[in-house]
Amino acid sequence: MHYSDIGRKIKTLQKILRRTILSENKAHLLLVDDDERILSLLSAYLSQNNFLISSAHNSTEARCLLDYFEFDLLVIDIMMPGENGLELLENIRKRTNVPAIFLSAKGESKDKISGLEIGADDYLSKPFEPKELLLRLERLLIRNNKEYSNKAVKRIEFGNKVFDLQRLELYQENHLIKLTNLEISLLNFFALNPAKTISREMVISNLDISQEKRNFNKRNVDVQITRLRKKIEPDPANPRHLKTIRGKGYRFLP
Repeated sequence: MHYSDIGRKIKTLQKILRRTILSENKAHLLLVDDDERILSLLSAYLSQNNFLISSAHNSTEARCLLDYFEFDLLVIDIMMPGENGLELLENIRKRTNVPAIFLSAKGESKDKISGLEIGADDYLSKPFEPKELLLRLERLLIRNNKEYSNKAVKRIEFGNKVFDLQRLELYQENHLIKLTNLEISLLNFFALNPAKTISREMVISNLDISQEKRNFNKRNVDVQITRLRKKIEPDPANPRHLKTIRGKGYRFLP
């Protein structure tokens, strides 16, 4: 299909999509991959998780979409026929800093470094779990657009618990679980940093309660984590969601 033909078709959908974005308040994500199977699977999965998806099979289609829409996130496969993903992002970076994640079957360190040097915010090697991509996308959205973060990611679900990021409330099967102010601060910080190893120093520096922060040390962090686990874990002695990473800190896995 010729570039101009793609453009004409996009124009007929443009107003509808814009109304959808505004009314449903979803982050608009562009998927670029020449593998139709991957496009279909990711489009379906991410659509179910509150994203509005546009897809392109190559760099030409992607450029055309970028001419007509402002995207919140990009997911780009590196190995595509014609202009590859590295070349595409290099050109995109001349006009916008929209957050981007590279997908690639190449998982060596030098390949990741090349992708990050071009301007990618993250790099995910194939094969991967869709949930991992989702977590990385949500984290990028929060990190790069604080105004949008609470709108795009309104709550975090883990096990039979739901943490409301707007109300800062924890629920289990629609029943409110009482948390202290410090537990709310800790859970909110971990919820906004899913699948990321958080050191005890980072926990202390990001506490919202200044009075308690002054009296806080690494031992206090461990004590509070133990207390929080009793409220969020099915088995606090064998945590599934708030894990200890030996010698490094903690990691929250929804």
